[in-house]
Amino acid sequence: MIIIGSRFLKEKVMKKIIKLKKGEDKRIKNGHLWVFSNEIQNIQGDPATGDIVELRTNSGEFLGKGFYNSHSLITFRLITYNEEEIDFQFYKSKIEKALVIRKKIYPDYKSYRVVYGESDFIPGLIVDKYNDYLSIQVYSTGIEKHLTLICDVLESIFKPKGIIERSESPLRELEGLVPKKEILRGSIEKVMITENNLNFFVDPIEGQKTGFYFDQRENRFAIRKYSSGAKVLDCFCNDGGFALNAAFAGAREVIGVDISESSIQRANYNSKINNLIDKCQFIKADVFDFLKELESKTQKYDLIILDPPSFTKSKKNIGTAKVGYRNINIRAMRLLKSGGILASASCSHHIDDTMFLDILHSSAKNAKRKLRLLEFHGAAPDHPVLLAMPETKYLKFGIFEVL
Repeated sequence: MIIIGSRFLKEKVMKKIIKLKKGEDKRIKNGHLWVFSNEIQNIQGDPATGDIVELRTNSGEFLGKGFYNSHSLITFRLITYNEEEIDFQFYKSKIEKALVIRKKIYPDYKSYRVVYGESDFIPGLIVDKYNDYLSIQVYSTGIEKHLTLICDVLESIFKPKGIIERSESPLRELEGLVPKKEILRGSIEKVMITENNLNFFVDPIEGQKTGFYFDQRENRFAIRKYSSGAKVLDCFCNDGGFALNAAFAGAREVIGVDISESSIQRANYNSKINNLIDKCQFIKADVFDFLKELESKTQKYDLIILDPPSFTKSKKNIGTAKVGYRNINIRAMRLLKSGGILASASCSHHIDDTMFLDILHSSAKNAKRKLRLLEFHGAAPDHPVLLAMPETKYLKFGIFEVL
C-alpha cells in the first residue's frame, strides 16, 4: 500500500501544471484564452516549450489544458476546457466544427478561411482553403509541435491536392519561432478562385499572406454601390480586389497602385481574365509618394480606396502608425470631389474602432473636409470575433462621404 501511495504521489508531482496567481483566473473564466508570464504563480512538472499543460487557479481548480511556451510573454494558450487527450480525433472535431459554420456562410464557395486561430479555439493555427489546396500559418509552438498530426487531420477531412505552410508572420518571432515557407503535403499549383462573380488568380507560394486576403471579401463587394460611373483610385491595391469590383460595377476609370511588382502583375492578369483590362490601369509605385504627387495636379476622384498594410504590430509603435494613417487619409480626402467617397481600412489590431474613427475625423479637419460615415465593417465572417478576446478583432473598414 505504501508503494502504491508513493507511486501515486510521484505521478501527481510530475504532472505538468501552471498555477495562476490569486485573482488572475477571472479573464480565463470570462473566455479569454491567453495567460501572460506575470500572471503565473508557479509551474510544476518541468514542461518543455510546446508541451500540453494543465491550467489551474491558485486554489487548484482545473481551468483547462493548453500550450506552454517559456520563451513568450503569452506563456499559455488554452485549447480545451476539458480534461481530454489532444489527439487526432480532438483536432478533427475542432476543424470539422469550424468547417460547418463556413459552409453555412459560403455554401457555394470553394475558397475561404477554414480555421481562424483563437476564434476557432485552435490557438496559433490559420487554415485557408483555395479550391483543392490548403495554405496554413502557424504562430504558436504548440501547433508547431503538432503540425504533422494536424496535416493528417486536414488530409482526412479535405483530401487536398497539396498543403503549404506560409508561416512568415512576425508573430512567430514572439514565440521563438523562425519564419517558414514550405510544401508539407502533395504539390502546390497556382489556382483560380471565384469571389462575387469575379475570378482571381492566386499564387499560394508567392502571394501575400497565405495567397489572398479573404478578410476583405464583403468589403470589396460593398464598394460596388459607389462605383457606377466613378473615377476610382485603389491604393495598396495588391491583386486588384477592390479595383476589379469597382470596374465590374461600372466605374468609368480605375487606377490601382501598389509598391509590389508581383502584385501589380497579378492585378493586371486578373483584370484580363475578367475582361476589365480596358477600364483598369495598375501602377507600381509607393502610395505615399504617389498621393503626394497627385496633390500637385488638378485631378479629382469620385472614389478612393485605402487598404494599407498594418502600420504597427505592437503598442509602442501606435504613435507612428497614427501618423501614417493620417497622412494617407488627409491626402486622399484632398483628392476627392465634394460628395466623393472614401473607403478607408486599418488592419492594425492596436488601432481600435474608436481610435480609427478619431484618426479619420482629425484627418478630415486637417484636410478642411467634412466626413459622413455611411458604412462601417470588420473582417469577413469566416474571420469570426471571439468577444472575450479583443485580439481576434483587427480589421476596420469605413465608407465615408467627403464634403
